[in-house]
Amino acid sequence: MTRDSMPLDKYFAYAVASAHRRLHTGLNKSLRAYGVQVEVWRVLETLNQTNGLTMSELADIVLMNPPALTKMVDRMVAEGLVQRQMDSGDQRRVNLVLTDMGLDLVQAVRAPVDEQNAAVIAQLGPEKAKLIREALVILEQQL
Repeated sequence: MTRDSMPLDKYFAYAVASAHRRLHTGLNKSLRAYGVQVEVWRVLETLNQTNGLTMSELADIVLMNPPALTKMVDRMVAEGLVQRQMDSGDQRRVNLVLTDMGLDLVQAVRAPVDEQNAAVIAQLGPEKAKLIREALVILEQQL
């Protein structure tokens, strides 16, 4: 180690990535009982809150690159969770909407997601959790 370097675990970006990995891995483990990955949950939850998004809009929100999202949505369509609909105002635009099956699934998987969220807040305390969340939002907007 050179004199002017610091250990990897002292970098903020590393701490955020490490925490993300643990949260993501833990949530994937909980969601496996429902046959769902974290990324699928993000799509389901997003469409539950905002029906009628395009693929590019959805990709931005769920933090996925468009080609990977397209493959995943194709599987979700085949499984009957989402459907593609032509936009009534613009026939070139295709929107994604939840099916009844998708709505049932998002409601079912919300329990383990809420449990993880509550556990993190309990561990950090509500005030620290709020500060960390606010700090991460600021970083996301600034970088």
